[in-house]
Amino acid sequence: MKGVIFTEFLGMVEDSYGFDMVDTIINKSDLPSKGSYTAVGTYPHTEIVSLVCNLSEELNVAVSDLLKEFGRHLFHQLAKSYPDFVKEAANPLDLLEQVETHIHEEVRKLYPDAELPTFECARPHSQDQLYMTYHSVRHMEDVCEGLIRGSLEHFKSTADIERKMIDDNSELFIITIT
Repeated sequence: MKGVIFTEFLGMVEDSYGFDMVDTIINKSDLPSKGSYTAVGTYPHTEIVSLVCNLSEELNVAVSDLLKEFGRHLFHQLAKSYPDFVKEAANPLDLLEQVETHIHEEVRKLYPDAELPTFECARPHSQDQLYMTYHSVRHMEDVCEGLIRGSLEHFKSTADIERKMIDDNSELFIITIT
C-alpha cells in the first residue's frame, strides 16, 4: 500500500485526536516500518489495519466508522493536492465515474507499483444514480464509502448510498442523488 495512505491517515488522527494518539497507536501496533512512512514508499497493508484497530480500541469507535471518516478526510486532502481532477467534473457522480478511467490511470503514472482497487461504473436507470462496483482483496469498502461521502460534501450534494456485497472481493455501491 502506498505511503500516502499512511501519512494521510496519521495526519487525520493527529488533526482529530492529537499527536499523543498518533504516538499511542504506533506504539501499540507491531509495525515493521516502526511507523515511519513516506508518501511515495510502499508498506504492508497489515500496518494500516493494525493502526486502525488500535485507534478503534483507544477511542471505542467502530473500525468501519473510522475508515469512513478517513475516506472523507482523504477525499478532501486529495482534492486539495490534485484540484484538476475535481475541477473537470460537473458533479460528484461524474467524478466518481472517472476514478478508474482517469484518476487511477494518472495515479499509475506517478506510482507504477501502486496496487489500486478497481471500479466498474454504470448509470442504468438515471443520470442521478451511479452503480459503482468496488473490487479489492484489501476490503477497504468503508474507505471507499468515505471517499464517496467526501465527494458529495465537496459538491454540496446529498445522496442515498446503498451497499450490496457481490462476492468475497467485490461490493456494489448504488449512489442516488437526492
